[in-house]
Amino acid sequence: MKELTLPLKKEDIANLRAGDSVSLSGVILTARDCAHKRICEMLKKNEKLPFELKDAVIYYAGPCPAKTDKASGSCGPTTSARMESFAPWLFDIGLGAIIGKGEMNNEVREAIIRNQSVYFAAIGGAGALYGNAITKSECIAFPDLLSEAVHRLEVKNFPAVVAYDSFGGSIY
Repeated sequence: MKELTLPLKKEDIANLRAGDSVSLSGVILTARDCAHKRICEMLKKNEKLPFELKDAVIYYAGPCPAKTDKASGSCGPTTSARMESFAPWLFDIGLGAIIGKGEMNNEVREAIIRNQSVYFAAIGGAGALYGNAITKSECIAFPDLLSEAVHRLEVKNFPAVVAYDSFGGSIY
């Protein structure tokens, strides 16, 4: 298993191959469909986002509320294909990586190659495992979207698999 610290460096990404198991530690942002739509609308209007997108890692998830002794509740991945219309543009303007579940279209794969980025797959049904890897969670944008708000997560030993690497390799 490769241990990676976020944000990723281009050298880290260049050493990853589809199928590699990784353990991620650092900062991840959550964003789902509604948040992606709002992010893209803001960018089209040249509005400043309430968070930095360059080199960010976006996890397609919405964390559940935490129990009193935890930083987060369950936080499993959602279907990545729902973000296909947004992902290429976000990669082109600097997004570093994504984490989600399931195959994505060729336009996303081409954007990952073009921008030397990476797509990590998380395991569906393992939300409790991922929730336990979260050491801090804070809503940083769009609280009106409730479970689809953008959260800033600090994670330690967050397990994933390289689904698409920067060379065009795929586990699918």
